[in-house]
Amino acid sequence: MSDSTDVLNPRADSAELTPENAEAAQVAIADALADDVILAEVAVPDEVRPSNGPAAVAPVAEEFVAEPPVAARQAADSVPSTPVVIASHVEPEEVYLEPRAGYDDPINDDSAANSEPDFTQLNLIEPLLQSVLRAGYSQPTPIQAQTIPLLLEGRDVIGQAQTGTGKTAAFALPMLELVDLKQNKPQILVLTPTRELAIQVAEAFEKYASQMKGLRVMPIYGGQDYTIQFRQLERGVHVIVATPGRVMDHMRRGTLNLDNLRGLVLDEADEMLRMGFAEDVEWVLSQSPDSRQTALFSATMPAPIRKIAKTHLNDPATVTIGQRVATADTVRQRYVIAVPHQKQMALSRILEGEPTDGVLVFVKMKSTTEPLAEYLAANGHRTAALNGDIPQRRRERTIEQLRDGKIDVIVATDVAARGLDVRRISHVINYDLPHDSESYVHRIGRTGRAGRSGEAILFVHPREQRMLKRLERETGQPVEKMELPSNRAINKQRVARFHQRITNGLMHREMETFEAIIEHYRRENDVPLEQIAAALAVLANGEQPLLANESLKPTTFGAAKQNGRKGKLHDRDKASFQSARSPRRSDGSEQGMQTYRIEVGSSHDVKPGNIVGAIANEADMDSSSIGRIQIFDHYSTVDLPERMPEATIQMLQRVSVAGQRLNLSRLVGRSASVGRPASKRTQTHSSRRTFKKMSGKPKRRKETTG
Repeated sequence: MSDSTDVLNPRADSAELTPENAEAAQVAIADALADDVILAEVAVPDEVRPSNGPAAVAPVAEEFVAEPPVAARQAADSVPSTPVVIASHVEPEEVYLEPRAGYDDPINDDSAANSEPDFTQLNLIEPLLQSVLRAGYSQPTPIQAQTIPLLLEGRDVIGQAQTGTGKTAAFALPMLELVDLKQNKPQILVLTPTRELAIQVAEAFEKYASQMKGLRVMPIYGGQDYTIQFRQLERGVHVIVATPGRVMDHMRRGTLNLDNLRGLVLDEADEMLRMGFAEDVEWVLSQSPDSRQTALFSATMPAPIRKIAKTHLNDPATVTIGQRVATADTVRQRYVIAVPHQKQMALSRILEGEPTDGVLVFVKMKSTTEPLAEYLAANGHRTAALNGDIPQRRRERTIEQLRDGKIDVIVATDVAARGLDVRRISHVINYDLPHDSESYVHRIGRTGRAGRSGEAILFVHPREQRMLKRLERETGQPVEKMELPSNRAINKQRVARFHQRITNGLMHREMETFEAIIEHYRRENDVPLEQIAAALAVLANGEQPLLANESLKPTTFGAAKQNGRKGKLHDRDKASFQSARSPRRSDGSEQGMQTYRIEVGSSHDVKPGNIVGAIANEADMDSSSIGRIQIFDHYSTVDLPERMPEATIQMLQRVSVAGQRLNLSRLVGRSASVGRPASKRTQTHSSRRTFKKMSGKPKRRKETTG
């Protein structure tokens, strides 16, 4: 049974939302449709067109021997050049019922062996069974066949399974049986690491409960207006799917009461841990009723996950589903080591230096798509953004533009790229590391199809060598290191393209007219034709420099080795360890980072994990992009990416942590404003560690008998 779900469409056939009327439209929809999940957000542009950058003129070195353009070398294959696209979560207008390779599509899952029971044998209540059968599903996947009976018996469950195994239905169906429709209060809570997953899971609950009249499902996540969430909570909901930070905020405000909670699910628990939500998750668990039933699902089982399970689950049954991954032999896999502030430039160089056709760039967060598209467009790449906020018709038009060669690059998240199948895609670039090896396999499966060769490039952080090795081990395929294209290689390509433009211009219908004008200018000003041609070339090229002259310092895996005793380094390793760290500026922040002040400190009992979790979730930002955090008595400082969009800054100003609004502001003159941390309790956070060990003991659930 598939986790891909029908999506509510509260604004079908209506005018497109604009930033000016988006909030009003959402409130109106919330008032009019009591049973619907509000998913409307502001649409992003179809296409971001290239714009000119800063002025710069560089001499052409004699060593540049122009090579034929990529398009000319590929003409024999009759394959047009392709575009790159940027995408995000599933648009509410779209319904995925047909098989989609690489996602939760148990209809076509070979692992559902004939020996497994069908859904009629799982003892589901009639409304749920009818919803399943009407959707065309008959046989459960292994995780569903093993988990559903256990949850129906009232057992707590630990499920270890990868994305794409049908785990959403494995917990959604039995949890829905716990709901008493007569009680208009939250009875099921599902915690997810991201807003995209929260929306997707909420849609799944809506789909499976289509025959349970009156059931209300609500996604709660950062970035959505509080007014909408307040109204729906006051109206009453039965199932809440939420990110940890926003749930904590509602609980502390008193707008969310879990006294009637019957079931709680942790979905993708390891990902929540990685994003810094460990303390938030523990807090929510400790504040929920001991009598609840709990299910924990995770692709991996690190020690902190096992600790949470031991503390908060009551005699859980464990279900483990094996992973099947395989990469195509037609796809060459390479990796590039880059720190966050180098990734944009590295990606642009790859797109220029590689013989690309169509390119699909995968990012982890929706908020990354537009800034990255704008950057690529400013550097001359025909780029379009593809995400779940774009209406279905516009998404289809974007894909057609990719097929027709009108755009060349698409930047997308996994869910928004669902079902994308374009033969032109020669390169799949994993700008952000995927959640697991199976997601990686599904991503790179977009290229190298039908016997054609393809290229897969993975961006890896200097501290992610172990993750790369695990990826190689689980896929059974080596991933070779890739050197970024040099300035010389890039400039050869640029000169070749410029030569092609000249050749094309020689065939223009007004050539004779311009020849006469140029000859007249030469006679009157006594200027050689070569200089006139060079001046015209400068005008034709615009303000964008023709030749690349910026350098990108190579980065290596920089883990320091210890000398047997904790905290001690070999003398020969100290220099390499220090050089591997990003250089710091005079204000103490790392290169490419800006220090911000937030109005929450140790007096508010805040910890680095709370700050990391709130910023990562509310801003859709990867936790690795969050730098050093220092906590003082009444405020804290945090290093964030230097080119963070103004809209993100404004949104973070309104975010609350530990009951305090952050009121984020750029810190100017750090040495004058920042003193020493408040006490020994105050700790410094770096993105080298995603979360810290908790102080104190969380509330332990009471043991039950019978």
